[in-house]
Amino acid sequence: MSYPQSREVIRGQDNRQAVYHAMPGLPTIKPYRTTASGDIVVVEADLDYGEEQFQTVFIFVCRDGKIATETAYWAKPFAAAQWRSAWVEKN
Repeated sequence: MSYPQSREVIRGQDNRQAVYHAMPGLPTIKPYRTTASGDIVVVEADLDYGEEQFQTVFIFVCRDGKIATETAYWAKPFAAAQWRSAWVEKN
């Protein structure tokens, strides 16, 4: 598993599970879009840690029906810029 924003790589299932077990609190994850093609699956989701919320993208590369690699990106939501309002829709 890799976190490009912090430049971390977590190798192996044991280390991945250890990271999750050591987290002070796991977020509530609400996936809202999943796209798959061949061995690549992309999941977009909202993560709610209670005090903080993030939008995230998980990119999974699968081999033989199992996750071979996972890359995750997180971003905090931000307000839309007023100067773009004439050209965009808000959902």
